[in-house]
Amino acid sequence: MAVDASPVPHEPIAPELAALAAAEGLGAHRFTIHPQRPGVLRLGGLLLFGILGLFALVLPGLYFFWLASQTPSLSRAQAARRLHLFEHGLIETAKDGTPAAFRWDSMMALQEITERYANGIYVGTTYVYTLHAKDGTSRKLTNFYAEPERWGPFIQQEITNFQLPGLLARLDQGETLRFGDLSVSRGGIATAKSGSATWAEIQGLQIKNGALFLRKGGKTRSWSTKAVKDIPNFFLFLALVGQLRP
Repeated sequence: MAVDASPVPHEPIAPELAALAAAEGLGAHRFTIHPQRPGVLRLGGLLLFGILGLFALVLPGLYFFWLASQTPSLSRAQAARRLHLFEHGLIETAKDGTPAAFRWDSMMALQEITERYANGIYVGTTYVYTLHAKDGTSRKLTNFYAEPERWGPFIQQEITNFQLPGLLARLDQGETLRFGDLSVSRGGIATAKSGSATWAEIQGLQIKNGALFLRKGGKTRSWSTKAVKDIPNFFLFLALVGQLRP
């Protein structure tokens, strides 16, 4: 899946971040993502609930004021945060200004995308990407950052582009790869709960409501069901399955 990587918005990289990118071998800067500022209605709603809460119960009112104070519109620290994407990885800046670097060729990402409904009406989507670096560093990226529907798939696709060839080579050498509870080899796929199946036996694969359903031939029910949020590097896993299934 191709993901647009045009630099929107573009801004100079701070010298300390440029030095970190050089030290980690991240290559050329591609684009930067800014925090997503809440709309006037949402920010006004938080402040209104804060005022009403103070009249009713003090703690609820203070909580809504705290929520408002944590938005990029009112917090300079939050407004200064950035997600910088490079040729070979990314750098994310935390609220306290601490940067963390992740390389496409060694990082692991877990994604959780949840559509929210109220009385049957769609009200929005929550995005959570938990990134893990080889040195143990981890960060959570959410729709605090603008355009998660753009940068989320971009991250997953770059991980896939950089790691897929090496994983295929390891499979050729007889290794079994682990994706959470799923074990993948040239011969087939296995889970602790469902047992094993050859690739020829896997007749169907479906992604629905945040879950992956695998169906064996001759079975009407799913042979295995796994939450997408529990499958590391989900795009990479799907790419491997696409290469291995007949």
